[in-house]
Amino acid sequence: MRALVFGDEPDADEVRPVPADEFEEMLLSLPFGLRQVDDATAHDDWVLTEPILSGICGSDIKLLLGDLSEGDLDNPMAAFATLPLVPGHEVVARVVELGPGAEGFEVGQRVVLNPWLSCTPRGIEPICPACVTGDFNLCWNFTTGEIGNGLHVGMTTKAPGAWADRMAVHQSQLFAVPDGVPDELAVLADPFCVALHAIIRNPPPPGGRAIVYGAGTLGLDSIAVLRALYPDVDVAVVARFPAQAALASAFGASLVVDHEPRAESIEVLAAWSGGILHAALDGLPMTHPGGVDVVYDTVAKPETFEMGARLLGQRGKIVYTGVATPGRWEWTPVYFKELSIIGSNAFGIEEVGGIRQHAIAHYLDMVEDGRIDLSGLLTHRFALENWWDAVRALAHPEDSGALKVAFVPNGASLI
Repeated sequence: MRALVFGDEPDADEVRPVPADEFEEMLLSLPFGLRQVDDATAHDDWVLTEPILSGICGSDIKLLLGDLSEGDLDNPMAAFATLPLVPGHEVVARVVELGPGAEGFEVGQRVVLNPWLSCTPRGIEPICPACVTGDFNLCWNFTTGEIGNGLHVGMTTKAPGAWADRMAVHQSQLFAVPDGVPDELAVLADPFCVALHAIIRNPPPPGGRAIVYGAGTLGLDSIAVLRALYPDVDVAVVARFPAQAALASAFGASLVVDHEPRAESIEVLAAWSGGILHAALDGLPMTHPGGVDVVYDTVAKPETFEMGARLLGQRGKIVYTGVATPGRWEWTPVYFKELSIIGSNAFGIEEVGGIRQHAIAHYLDMVEDGRIDLSGLLTHRFALENWWDAVRALAHPEDSGALKVAFVPNGASLI
């Protein structure tokens, strides 16, 4: 079958474009491309699926654009992935075949994926304490069992992802998609659940003010969560591109500001929140007191952390879901205001409105009953062989207007 593979040379006969600049030369130098690989199979209690739409997530983008290569070699996350790999963990797929021990699904049924390779997909018994509580993202066994090192599908050689004609996954990782949920919304389940987990575990106070930093997929999902579950909270958004700003407003942000120049952005956000600005000898001013209760940072770069810390009120929170390489930033406000910086990683069993179930089940319920509508977020679709155009659209969103981009491995949803 065909698959997009990272960490190995592409097939010799793959048609590759002529690079137009240094960036495109770098892109073509990466060990990435379309290959013929062994067919995926449904073994034991695993299920063979045919991806309909396979999203490109933020970490995938950074991998393909070379952003993550800028970091230090001591990044400990290297222990939780193996190369070569087939990316793709944001997916709506159709069941093709059930393994001999699989049950609960029917051939032809649409499903979405919980990608985490926690204890149950690995066949580990008894399951670890984290999995017992439903914190599959904190599983103790991401490097054990036959699958070996790998956090989730698409991050390890032995669990290839959905940028391929077929994908095999454990039955416990699949959720049936209701008939009323279209493919273009079903494929957004994973990133929405990342935002859901971050916010409900670290909610804004009633009637409070929240800043969503970044208006990519996670940022726009964060706005949708806040509007649906915390309608009395005032939400401001920092956006970089016009398409992001437009959808942020449509999703319910009361204020959208540009990410640059930061000095102007911090003045507008301070005025919106009621924070009192105090000038530094050099650089950005700081609010004291500040009027922002929580910053949901979906970018997680030094400059975004610094902005959040300077805008927050006393004992405010920065909750970050973004993945970026580390760097220095002026963090004095953290001790001065007694701020909390909280990392948030993926999702698991979550409680929403008194109902405790998997985050993906919450998302499908909320879409089906109209509480969440992410229409307009999926902007671009590409066939696997057109991966170059997909990456180029993501690299230049100011020109392409790309928000969420997905591959269409089997062509049916290409429009």
